[in-house]
Amino acid sequence: MEPKTKIHAEDGKQEILITREFDLPLELLFKAYVEPEIVEQWMGTKVLKLENKKHGSWQFETTDPKGNKYGFNGVIHEFFPNRKITRTFEMENTSFPVQLEFLDFESLTAATSKLTMHMVFRSVADRDAMLKLPFSQGINMAHNRLQEVVSQLK
Repeated sequence: MEPKTKIHAEDGKQEILITREFDLPLELLFKAYVEPEIVEQWMGTKVLKLENKKHGSWQFETTDPKGNKYGFNGVIHEFFPNRKITRTFEMENTSFPVQLEFLDFESLTAATSKLTMHMVFRSVADRDAMLKLPFSQGINMAHNRLQEVVSQLK
């Protein structure tokens, strides 16, 4: 089955474009990214901090089956409810440098919406290293889970 989350990475560029249409109204899709309890459910992570505002910051922590903890954090640069979040993303204790993410939320119909994520990396090599990980499978699984979890809130 073709993944519903589409990933486009043009050769020689330091960016990834991710798009996904959801069977969710815009407000619920946006809520999935800004309400800690919902984020924890679909991402399978602990939300330590989530300040949804310009100059706010966020911090998540994931524990693998062996008990190892992995941290992720960033700063929110733009926050427009039901429209846009611009933020940095950093994986702690890895060689990956900070990346910039533009999340755009769009209403398609009263019951459907679209998320476009534009991720910019420091270099083409950093972007390519990310793509060598099970990145595309992981984000598609996460978005499938988001659809499943948030559909129950309708």
